[in-house]
Amino acid sequence: MTSSNVRILSAAVALAFACIGGSAGAQSTTQKAENAGEKAWDATKSGTEKAWDATKSGTKKAVKATEKGAKATGKAVDNVASDAAAGTRKVGDKIGEKIPGTAQNEAVKKGEKP
Repeated sequence: MTSSNVRILSAAVALAFACIGGSAGAQSTTQKAENAGEKAWDATKSGTEKAWDATKSGTKKAVKATEKGAKATGKAVDNVASDAAAGTRKVGDKIGEKIPGTAQNEAVKKGEKP
């Protein structure tokens, strides 16, 4: 073999190894990109699930707090209405004591409490 053939053969072998190495490098880079994509997808999915769970939990707490507030408000309104009705009856009884012919007036005449 002549020295020029050895040089050409060496160059061809080197080029073949370079192509194989380049292909393997490209394949490795593609694999890394796929892995990074999968990790990003998993992180997004996990973050979305956590956000959904937090939203559900917060909504449940808000509903319970609203229900509790509504019950307390209803109870307060009921108490005020009952007190107002009792006060109105008391005033009506006082007025009735002064009007002849009413049950309250007759009770006062007899010395009873209306």
